[in-house]
Amino acid sequence: MPVDPQIQTLLNLRAGLPELHTLSVPDARIQFAARDFPGLRKPEIAHVANRDMPGPGGSLALRIYTPLGQGPFPLMVFFHGSGFVVCSLDTHDGMCRNLCAGTGCVVVSVDYRLAPEAKFPAAPDDCLAAIRWAVANAAALGADPDRVFVSGDSAGGNLAAVTALRIRDEGGPKLMGQLLIYPVTDHYDAGTPSMTENAEGYGLTRAGMIWFWDHYLASAADAANPHASPLRAADLSRLPPALVVTAEFDPLRDEAEYYAERLRKAGVPTQMKRWDGMNHGFFFWPGVVDRAGAAMDEACAWVRTLLGR
Repeated sequence: MPVDPQIQTLLNLRAGLPELHTLSVPDARIQFAARDFPGLRKPEIAHVANRDMPGPGGSLALRIYTPLGQGPFPLMVFFHGSGFVVCSLDTHDGMCRNLCAGTGCVVVSVDYRLAPEAKFPAAPDDCLAAIRWAVANAAALGADPDRVFVSGDSAGGNLAAVTALRIRDEGGPKLMGQLLIYPVTDHYDAGTPSMTENAEGYGLTRAGMIWFWDHYLASAADAANPHASPLRAADLSRLPPALVVTAEFDPLRDEAEYYAERLRKAGVPTQMKRWDGMNHGFFFWPGVVDRAGAAMDEACAWVRTLLGR
């Protein structure tokens, strides 16, 4: 189908902005931080709190979203997208509020270290430490340490998938599920059809992905590391149930769908949903883009189903 008209409106509004790969890292972060639009859905939740935890590289900032109702609540640890380089707790505040209200989970959003100041494997190390901390401190958060999900969008989807792999291999809390929202699963040199078909004109570009990866990895050899490119993991068995959400007009569409198919073949209960007409980043837009709201609601319903609610 063609690009959704509401998505096209947003693309038209940002058409005058400089391309990401032409910017310095500080300027790219400023551009992403300014992204907003009137009418975004911000559902009511009980409260939001900022706090810190000790991380592998020093103090690690968290933002904790608590739903309405009586706990203990299920726990979702969320890693924001960013290409591993940009974005923050603030850029993903609305997404986390929607996940909190829609799933009934305490959502712990993690401000992991960004590249190029902290290159791979700093981000996955922070994310693994954060989920272990969140489970160890679940009671103080009003959460249940036996009902735990990991989630993320884009680069955060990569980090969620990698965290699930590392928990399986290195020990950690048992996970009920992994919610992977248009995740990065492989280094850009894979050459998927969607990376060519959607190389430019839909927000995220192939050139932008190259820019992200070049800032993230310390060496070319890291591209083959499954903790950077989880699609390259030799074994994807014994992982928690997954929902992989993709967008039709996304350079990352195919690598995310390849990952879902490999999870299925490895025996992992996996659902994959491609949202036609959507582009990379559409989960930012509930309240502005109708199908974005529907996709958020469907993802939250998947979590509630696993919880038996």
